[in-house]
Amino acid sequence: MKIGIIGLNQTGKTTLFNLLTGRTDGVAPSGKSAANIGTGFVPDERVDFLSVIYKPKKTTYAKLDIIDVAGFSVSTDGRSSGSSVFLNDVRPCDALVHVLRAFESGSVAHDMGDIDPARDLEAVETEMLIADLEMIEKRIGRIKTGKKITKENEVELALLERCFTWLDDGGSILDMEMSEAERLAIKSFTFLTEKPRIAVVNLDESQWESKSWPNQDGLKALCEKLNIPLIELCIESELEINRLPEEDKQIFMEDMQIEQPGIAVLARTAYEHLGLISFLTAGEDECRAWTIEKGTIAKHAAGKIHSDIERGFIRAEVVKYDSIKELGSMAKVKEKGLFRLEGKEYIVVDGDIINFRFNV
Repeated sequence: MKIGIIGLNQTGKTTLFNLLTGRTDGVAPSGKSAANIGTGFVPDERVDFLSVIYKPKKTTYAKLDIIDVAGFSVSTDGRSSGSSVFLNDVRPCDALVHVLRAFESGSVAHDMGDIDPARDLEAVETEMLIADLEMIEKRIGRIKTGKKITKENEVELALLERCFTWLDDGGSILDMEMSEAERLAIKSFTFLTEKPRIAVVNLDESQWESKSWPNQDGLKALCEKLNIPLIELCIESELEINRLPEEDKQIFMEDMQIEQPGIAVLARTAYEHLGLISFLTAGEDECRAWTIEKGTIAKHAAGKIHSDIERGFIRAEVVKYDSIKELGSMAKVKEKGLFRLEGKEYIVVDGDIINFRFNV
């Protein structure tokens, strides 16, 4: 899953990128600079627990591909610059994380003069909405000026005109009611407002402690209206903690009352918002978390590991993570009769530990 980190300049986007990926060389992209690209591994206590039991040669966590998209500026008169690079880098992303500045800084000025994360979110959302409207306008124009309008063109035209009206009224493609066939028909457009979004408000230490920041109620109301989950992070402080020796990290996190690392908070929110879950595989070779969509059947989950396993699927040996955590070993799980064989139509549940039987 590709997650794009977006926002205005000087919001802490690249600091969040460095925090999520563990990188130290990420420099804020701007202008014509290429986006930073890295990988973030999702902490998972279930994988840790299984690794203690099996002592595998390899431990693999679920991963997120993180793209630090070039920021853009919006002046006090509402004019934007650098948005074309931003829009191009955003299109390949599966989901977007808006980084919104709440922190105060005497050395880093805000482009729009004062701190207002709700206004900043609206500015970025508006930029994406306008880009979608312009794309639809161009496509409608090409269809209407073509030499011949086919039946397929007529169907596409009607759908695009509906989309245009919806966007023009302030909606987003993501929230627009459509059939599966209609969703498939517009997939190639990679509309920006069709991408799931998450908002991260970037706090300084005093704001983190007080849980209070500028226009807090306004941002919460806007996120609720736009169906965008909101996360509070103290990004700079957490990055500094992350660079400490392992034995000191927990002490400082507890001191700041940071219950989970930022990547764990972001991943949990992204999974919930995008309808994703993880199943687990465990053995002496590897303990691993695999990301799938909620509602995936066992046969298709097998294909996540390898197409041959899906093609030759026979049965899924399934154990609930809670069972092995409580009993401490797979042998005890089997003794208690908590080990099951499931067929190809079994719907995989978050935390299932699965061994696939197959034959090719």
